Amino acid sequence: MRAIVIDEPGGPEVLVWREVPDPRPERDEVLIDVTASAVNRADTLQRQGFYNPPAGASPYPGLECSGVIAEVGSDVEGFKPGDQVCALLTGGGYAEKVAVPWQQVMRVPDGVDLTEAAGLPEVACTVWSNVFMIARLRKGETLLVHGGSSGIGTMSIQLAKAFGSHVVVTAGSAEKIARCLELGADEAINYREEHFAEKVKADVILDIMGAKYLPGNVKALKTGGRLVVIGLQGGAKGELDLGALLTKRASVHGTTLRARPTDEKGAVVRGVVDNVWPLVDAGVIRPVVHARVPMSDAAEAHRIMETGDHIGKILLVS
Repeated sequence: MRAIVIDEPGGPEVLVWREVPDPRPERDEVLIDVTASAVNRADTLQRQGFYNPPAGASPYPGLECSGVIAEVGSDVEGFKPGDQVCALLTGGGYAEKVAVPWQQVMRVPDGVDLTEAAGLPEVACTVWSNVFMIARLRKGETLLVHGGSSGIGTMSIQLAKAFGSHVVVTAGSAEKIARCLELGADEAINYREEHFAEKVKADVILDIMGAKYLPGNVKALKTGGRLVVIGLQGGAKGELDLGALLTKRASVHGTTLRARPTDEKGAVVRGVVDNVWPLVDAGVIRPVVHARVPMSDAAEAHRIMETGDHIGKILLVS
């Protein structure tokens, strides 16, 4: 098969489409003929040498994919060759084939084409696991999402609104703010012009920035609020006002998804299938796709992401 290979860290130009050995599925894995994958911020960090795959994972980038099952291991349950699926991966999505534990595989929801489905697993699993499983967002509560026009942000808006929450987002341009409001956000704050902590009080905050936003996030939390940090685009080390945290009886959670064991990922995937997929089937939630780029030109897809101008997901099509 062919896959995107990273021989050394660097810019987008180090992503090379090359022939590599085919993966072989283990007893509990399915082999997927990949139709599409999608670009995530973690992929750009891996390319730069800052986010290496966990031990035993595929060395090729790509944390999600869609495609058709070509082969199943002897211990696989509920899937067979020919099934159209999408999957949450630990790596290897930028390739023509990928092997993945069956617990991380999902049927393609009704009304979504096989290519578009590649943009669902990572965002759906990230939002469900963090906003609902960890932070326990409830109907009527306020969710603040930083980076509302991102893949994570566009899924967060739609899913939180579907469950009856008030959604506030931050974004960096009038175009992005308009798109977030179209998707259902109740309020949108241009972070280039206003400080979010002066504008909103939230029960749950989903944060991709880390250190840079930590003081403002704590200030913006309501009593009993929950801050979930899933990214470090604004730095890894910040000062935490424990007095404010104690006074508000608030909590801070830091999480990642990629390195979790298969059983934990499987629990997240089951939650998505049970709670998110019916909303996708009904057309309440839709993947937001900014661009479709040939997988062999993954370098261009990374360039698009790193401009910061995209809204939603960038797909890589085999």
